[in-house]
Amino acid sequence: MKADTYNAQGKKVGEITLPENVFGVAWNDALMHQVVTSMQSNARTSVAHTKDRGDVRGGGKKPWRQKGTGRSRHGSIRSPIWKGGGVTHGPRAEKNYEKTIPKKMRAKALMMALSKKFVDGEIIFVDSFGIEAPKTALANKILGALEKGTKVAALGKRKNAALIALSDPNASTIKSFRNIARVDVKSVRDLNPVVVLGHKSIIIESPEAAVAILSHRVTKRA
Repeated sequence: MKADTYNAQGKKVGEITLPENVFGVAWNDALMHQVVTSMQSNARTSVAHTKDRGDVRGGGKKPWRQKGTGRSRHGSIRSPIWKGGGVTHGPRAEKNYEKTIPKKMRAKALMMALSKKFVDGEIIFVDSFGIEAPKTALANKILGALEKGTKVAALGKRKNAALIALSDPNASTIKSFRNIARVDVKSVRDLNPVVVLGHKSIIIESPEAAVAILSHRVTKRA
């Protein structure tokens, strides 16, 4: 498998050979669904919390005597049928949403996501951005040049248009792209299926180093 590599001006400068076990993995709906939903579940925070009758303040005294009043009998104003009383079967913050994801499954799901992006023509390999000082204007200029040179129209003004994957993250490049609302920046080591599938296009800098990192993740889990 081969792919074109581009420079920051959007011009083709060469080719790179891609490993089949990273960019040629067949899609598996069941595996991807299990990994993505598990990762989303692990990222979930238990915020919703209701008080049951044991948490509600007051209610130590019986509202009125058991018999002789003509009213229904009640033992506590904490009862769920009272206004301001406890909530029955409401959400509790102590609920744990964590799910275990085997490392081999997570690694394969990432390779499946990258393979799909590659087949769909949504991955751009850039030799180097060449950003020495933080400049958002320069980052926007690079995106425009890549969009024009690669014919990938998803780098325009839309949400989650592009994910910049850096093999060797540096402060200047990160600061240059982070002010662009439609772009996210990640290290290649931090890529996961949710992040990859959540963006229309992936721009990978220093493809040789990036492929080496991704290949190591595959062989390490084998």
